[in-house]
Order: sequence, then structure tokens, then C-alpha cells
Amino acid sequence: MKRSLLKSICLALSILSFSGTSFAEKKLPDTVRTGLYVTSIHDIDFKQNEYTADLWLWLKYKNKAFDFAQNLEIPQAKTVNKLFTTVDSSNGIYMLMKLQLVLKDSWKIGNFPFDQQKLRLSIENSQFDSKDLVFVIDTLGNNYDPRFTLKGWAIDSFLVSTGIKAYETAFGDPTEPKPHTEYSTYKVKISIKRDASDLFWKMFLGMYVAFMISFICFYIHADNIDSRFGLSVGALFAAIGNKYIVDSALPESTSFTLVDALHGITLFFIFAVVTSSVYALTLVKKNKIKEANRFDRVTSMVFLAAYILINVYLISAAKKG
Repeated sequence: MKRSLLKSICLALSILSFSGTSFAEKKLPDTVRTGLYVTSIHDIDFKQNEYTADLWLWLKYKNKAFDFAQNLEIPQAKTVNKLFTTVDSSNGIYMLMKLQLVLKDSWKIGNFPFDQQKLRLSIENSQFDSKDLVFVIDTLGNNYDPRFTLKGWAIDSFLVSTGIKAYETAFGDPTEPKPHTEYSTYKVKISIKRDASDLFWKMFLGMYVAFMISFICFYIHADNIDSRFGLSVGALFAAIGNKYIVDSALPESTSFTLVDALHGITLFFIFAVVTSSVYALTLVKKNKIKEANRFDRVTSMVFLAAYILINVYLISAAKKG
């Protein structure tokens, strides 16, 4: 009994000794305390799917080999311009950089111009993976200047987090058991909402004027067919021209957007006005003048009410997102 108990104790001690050695041999990654402060976001280009951001970035770490001045990686950036860099090595490494970035993004234009966008930015070290370093958030102070950050937009949220980004490749390293490499990443996600009241009227005023031009046809006598058709055709081309102008400022989209819906409804109602004019002219040729006038009055009120209600519904739905 004593011999069995002694063997169990020796086995437990050997297991603990082996586990302790394993934990001691396992190397923990170094931490990089990271923070940023966005001073400006501007030059938002929907056509080119890009925007420009000016920011301060600072990193605190001990391993000199990390050398973020050379190894800084920003995957979403088209161009990285380092305007200013300073390094203090008196107590570890403290690196401060002023960056101007041109970043690519994919815009959601379904509710344009009442759209909400999410701007994303991430930072990595191009030479050291997550086995060697991990990012830690520096939470001291704010992350952006609300006075100059983004004109014409409102910032709903500014979220900073860290994580691990996986690359499905070993970058040619034959010692890796599988083609998979993980890098620590410092991530920023900015949710913004457009202040679109003035922009909406600037872009769609021509479309609404085109509809009102066609609507005037109901107040021209039904037998004056040349004037009615002339105004309707002019309104039709004006609405189509307005749509081409708006589309030229937006990236291509395979989905049906608010811009498409509003212009489509306008074109449909202009076509309906032309159809109504033809029917009113038919009544006049049958000497039904009173019926034609009554038809114009009723149809004009129905069309105007329906057009306004549909527009209000579509715009309200877009604002709610």
C-alpha cells in the first residue's frame, strides 16, 4: 500500500516537473501598446472607392527588431505618406508618426444620399507574426478630433480593437505544417452618417422640376395635343439627364438603389401623364369635353398625391437605413 502510494506521488511529481518545463520553454509574444488620433478624413471619392485620412500613430515596445518605421503594414492603404517620425529609446522604444493615408473602401450606396458608411483601418507588422508580437490598445485620451475629422458627415461610432488576421499561406516556409500564418492586427472601424439634406435637393431638384413640367400638362386643354406632348417629352429627357448626372458621381452597382427608385418612379409617372393626355384627347374627339376636363382634374390630383406619397415612403425608408 505504501509502495503504491509512493509510486503515485513520484509519477505526479514527474508530470508536474515536465509541465513546468514545457510552460517555461514556451515563449510568450511581446506586446506593442498602440494608439492613434485621427485629425482629418477628407477627399471621399465614391467613384474611385477611396478616401484620405491624416492621423497620429504611436507605438510602445521593447524589441528593437520590430522597427515599425520600416515594417509598418496597413493592408487597406493605397498609399502611405510618413510626414513625421520620431523615436525615443531611453526606456524601451516609443515611436510617434504622422501619417497621411489614401485608403480603399467599398461604399454602400443603396440609400445614397442618406447612406451610412463604415471606414476600416488596420495596422500590422510585416515581418513578425502573432507568435512574436501582439497589439495592446492604448486607451488614454480620445481617438479623433471631432472639429475637423469629417465635413458633411456625422461620426456615429469610433471603435478600436485588436485581433488576429489569418493568411492562408506559409509564404514559402517549408517548416510550417500547413499553409497558414497569423498576424496580430490593430483595427479601427469608424461608422459615419451623411448630413444629406442640402445634397439631396442639389442632386434631385432637376428630377422634381421635370415631373412638375409634365404635371402642368393637365392644365392645358386636351385638344392642344402638341403642347402637351412637347412638355412631356421635354420632361422625360430632363429626368433621364438628371439620372445620368447623379450616376456619374457614384460607383457602379448591381443592386437597385434609392437613386434608381426615385428616377424610375418619376419616369413612370411622366409616361402615365403622356398616356392620360392621349386618353383625354380621345374624349375630346368624341365631343366629350366635360368628361375630358373632369378626367384631367381627377387624374392630376391622384397622380400628384401618389407621387408625393411614394417619394416620402422611399426617402423615409432610406433615412432609417
